[in-house]
Amino acid sequence: MTVSLQTAKQYLRVDSSDEDALIESLTASAERLCKDILRIPDDEELSESPMVEAAVLYGLAYLFEHREEADHKALVDNLRWILGAERKEVF
Repeated sequence: MTVSLQTAKQYLRVDSSDEDALIESLTASAERLCKDILRIPDDEELSESPMVEAAVLYGLAYLFEHREEADHKALVDNLRWILGAERKEVF
């Protein structure tokens, strides 16, 4: 699962294309964080689970809104709570 640029912009309520590159970059970062928490290898896709999509969008929104002063520990802790039921026991 990859969150599309259109979905990301709609979730963030961004209408212009001025920040498309930033949004795509932050979406990739949020997906990577979710993969790390879920213990999914780089070459494997994220599941289509609504909980996983919600976590990616949450991570994206957090990174977008707090790009100047993000608390990455708080972000990762919140993503762990969201994704706890989806997380693999081991790699």
